[in-house]
Amino acid sequence: MLVNRHDYRLVGNGGYGVGFQLLNTSSFDHEEVNLLLRLLELRKQHFGEGVIAIDCGANVEAHTIEWAKFMYGWGKVVAVEAQERIFYALAGNITLNNCFNARALWAAVGANEGTINVPIPDYFTPSSFGSMEIRKTESTEFIGQAIDYSEENTRKTLMLSIDSMDLPRVDLIKIGIEGMEMEALEGATQTLEKMKPQLVIEKIKSDEQALTAFLLARGYNIFPLGINLLAIHESDPLAAIMQAQHEKS
Repeated sequence: MLVNRHDYRLVGNGGYGVGFQLLNTSSFDHEEVNLLLRLLELRKQHFGEGVIAIDCGANVEAHTIEWAKFMYGWGKVVAVEAQERIFYALAGNITLNNCFNARALWAAVGANEGTINVPIPDYFTPSSFGSMEIRKTESTEFIGQAIDYSEENTRKTLMLSIDSMDLPRVDLIKIGIEGMEMEALEGATQTLEKMKPQLVIEKIKSDEQALTAFLLARGYNIFPLGINLLAIHESDPLAAIMQAQHEKS
């Protein structure tokens, strides 16, 4: 895989970042990856071949590659990445791994179609680039370098909503976009109501109560998954199984 050797932030006796994991362990969140592969397999089992998964905030990306390889012959992946330089690595990794059932989009995911100014960090300064927030907030994370959000140091980038992708089917959506998760859900309302995909949503920089309320109102059951929320629609055969296991634990 192509990975920036500067993609890490050291803290204490360790560090974090996609590059940090890949370069130090030759893997990335393998437990989470394996769980999502199982979800994709169950989606095929319950709803048939032609599975489509969306990776929002794909980074370089371990999930996209593993999903595409696993679903060869019966599923496809749409991977979306907002940082231009990271997008190039994502596209390169798809090509290097012959993942002809994966497509990369250089864009941000939000509530509406349009454009958004994406900051351009110094990719030669060690930092957790996947942790960079597109929108500055009062609690914006320090990723290893200060980020300049001024217009002259940003790149105007396409912003898509999940609904605007107009996909024939959506089975799984992973959303890890550094605080814009709620916006992505708002832009997926029609997709959620029509296709009822399984969802894995990063919660550490978003309002968990708002995420939960939004999903519960649309018939989703929600289960904790580390720094993420796993949401399975009540009509999905997996929901009853998950609920029973959750109650036992």
